[in-house]
Amino acid sequence: MTPDFAAFVAEATADPAVVGLVLKGSQAHKGMTTRHSEHDLYVILVDDTASELTALDGYRSARLDLVVTTLGQLRRAPDWERYAIARSRVLLDRSDGEVTRIVAAMGRPGDEDAFRPSAALLDAYANSLYRSVKNHRDGNPLASHLDAAASVGFLLDLVFALDRRPHPYNKYLAWELDRFPLPGWESIALLDTIARIVATGEVAPQQQLFARVEAAARAAGHAAVLDAWGGDLLLMRPHPGSPAHQYL
Repeated sequence: MTPDFAAFVAEATADPAVVGLVLKGSQAHKGMTTRHSEHDLYVILVDDTASELTALDGYRSARLDLVVTTLGQLRRAPDWERYAIARSRVLLDRSDGEVTRIVAAMGRPGDEDAFRPSAALLDAYANSLYRSVKNHRDGNPLASHLDAAASVGFLLDLVFALDRRPHPYNKYLAWELDRFPLPGWESIALLDTIARIVATGEVAPQQQLFARVEAAARAAGHAAVLDAWGGDLLLMRPHPGSPAHQYL
């Protein structure tokens, strides 16, 4: 079996056990390829069907990375693969549309599937933010900065979960927001604020950002998670009299 992408696609297509070919990664994101970009390819087999291609699962080279799986395994892809699959390109689907439907579903979890993780992510985000602001108040700038940086991962997971979308890998974050903005957010301002928080650990932009997140979370039905923080919310919110929307 040749490691050349085009030749491999032709040979895999000729295998009757193959029902789908799905291209993910940079090659599936317009404008994101470089001279170092390989082809990341899912090879999808009929369940309980033998194929010589199974031996190539995990194959990696400078130009071709392969995952050989089945329809059933694709349906149960781990959460960390959701974004890659959701933004992939279906090159071959001879499963009566099942491969295409699975790919589409990866980008839109059901309401309950999205709601439960959102609550946990909101609490985790609030916890990191609270620690950052409290450490700043108590004269521990390193701890404050580290907690501020840690909060950003939870924040991004949360705002995408509130829109029932998987959080893109950092490499594709700006690409994603440019083409598919989050409702109610100005993409450039959000990215600039996040960059400032990570670079400086400043408290004010964190608090301004939290005010936006709190409003969105309450509108999504997560008031109980926020109210459980009680008076500590005052530490997380912008100080009275601070300029509104200075950072967002």
